[in-house]
Amino acid sequence: MTQLSDQIPALHAALTKMQGFQDISLDSLIPMPTSGLAHDHVILSGRDLLLRVPRQSQMRLDAERNLRYQAACFQRMEASGHTPKFHGYLSPSKTVPMGALIVEHIHGTALSAPNDLPAAAKALAAIHTLPLPERTERPPLIDQTDPMAETLTEVQGQAAFLPQAELDADSLRMIREELRAAEQDIASLPKAPVALISFDAHPGNFLVKDDGTAILVDLEKGRYGGAGFDLAHATLYTSTTWDVATYSEPSRDEIAHFYHCWRAALPMALGDALSPYLMPMRRLMWLWSITWCAKWRVESAKQIRAAKHQVQDTEDWSAENTSARLIDHVRGRVDLYLSPEIIERVRQDWS
Repeated sequence: MTQLSDQIPALHAALTKMQGFQDISLDSLIPMPTSGLAHDHVILSGRDLLLRVPRQSQMRLDAERNLRYQAACFQRMEASGHTPKFHGYLSPSKTVPMGALIVEHIHGTALSAPNDLPAAAKALAAIHTLPLPERTERPPLIDQTDPMAETLTEVQGQAAFLPQAELDADSLRMIREELRAAEQDIASLPKAPVALISFDAHPGNFLVKDDGTAILVDLEKGRYGGAGFDLAHATLYTSTTWDVATYSEPSRDEIAHFYHCWRAALPMALGDALSPYLMPMRRLMWLWSITWCAKWRVESAKQIRAAKHQVQDTEDWSAENTSARLIDHVRGRVDLYLSPEIIERVRQDWS
């Protein structure tokens, strides 16, 4: 894989062509350690700004559409007061194939559960209660009219990788049982209310400021969908144990308190309307995560894709696209989450 440090000169050259950045020095661009599969980050020293440099699109978008989608996520959620401010982006080019977003550099510490879970709940509530724009104004973000049914369709697309993922027979049986149960959930409920959501609210995507405010910093998957997906993603075992810096195993009571804090921050009518969907969405969010694990196990074995600025779909889970250290961590998590012992443990949340 290309090292982030090797990209700094090209990023600097592109940045100096933008209004307000013509005088920025090369040594002001400080690469951060890689911590995720989809992005690198570069501090703009002295500016309180950060470059988010994509390595791929998890939304299966081309490079330009990927940046526009992410820009819209930051712009839509900014009014919540719990996300970084958006400052523009570098367009994709031959020298910077995936471009880069320019966003506020949040100074904070990793979220520590369970103590910081109430702050995360308030942050998500602030996003979920933002006024919904007219449907014609919601693109480019995904706009679901039936959040559960449409998310199940995504899950089923990822579930196509299950037969190739070399799963334990018990794991495969339980996942298929849960897929059938999710179908029954959807058949028994009316369409869920829609809100602006992150769809990637796992604890590693939060930073907590000195005043206790939680900031959700990774917004590339935002959509109009079911708020319960965010609550699940913040507290499922497959989320709270993913990131080394935020590893935790909250108790059932601590997770219930997180949900209570979120609901207390909502208007009562909205909380009542969303309540019947919270547990079904918890199951469905876990299914999304676990089928992604199966997909990653299959796709990570493929070769890295080249010339990403020229293709219509820049999704690329190749292990060659990421450092060996991070790949080893992800592989360990995926293997754990796909094990029958952990699947049985997680599904007890709703069974």
